[in-house]
Amino acid sequence: MLSKIINKFIYKFLLSRIKPEIIGYKNSVGLTIDQTGASNMTHISNKKNIEIGKHVFIGHFNYIDGYNKVIIEEGCQITNYVSILTHSSHNTIRLHGNTLIPENLLEKGLISKEVYIGKFSYIGAHTVIMPGSKIGKGSIVSAYSYVNGEFPDYSILRGQPARVVGNTKELDEKLLEEFPELKSFYFNK
Repeated sequence: MLSKIINKFIYKFLLSRIKPEIIGYKNSVGLTIDQTGASNMTHISNKKNIEIGKHVFIGHFNYIDGYNKVIIEEGCQITNYVSILTHSSHNTIRLHGNTLIPENLLEKGLISKEVYIGKFSYIGAHTVIMPGSKIGKGSIVSAYSYVNGEFPDYSILRGQPARVVGNTKELDEKLLEEFPELKSFYFNK
């Protein structure tokens, strides 16, 4: 009975007041970037290693790992439940076993590489971007993709692992025919 009362209190008075919302970057994650919005439910670690351009949108429940450098250029959209990773300790845990790992030994077996996302790229929901990945400008990464490697500008990426399945310039030609008033705004540099 007491546990039901406690659970009801937690939901009614605490969790019901915590809601995902897009707010100014300075308030949500401690960085100040003009004209950029991020969810209050996105976590960015090691903010000093993160470079984010203007007009970037970062949605709900994302994790951006700043162990190494992350560059997200102007105009990108990162939807929800995206992980951008710059390091992995999957080798170090086997190499060091259950021994106490001093800071200087942690580097043995550790993978640590920068991640780059080019201008006006779109990252779909539930995507994982691995250390060392480079996504060219104007690209679309489809939902549930596993990105590992370097991809050219204007790529449409899909899959696990992600592969180039198309070109956004071809897609944009059709859209600009349908909406010619957008030609003066179109990013194609």
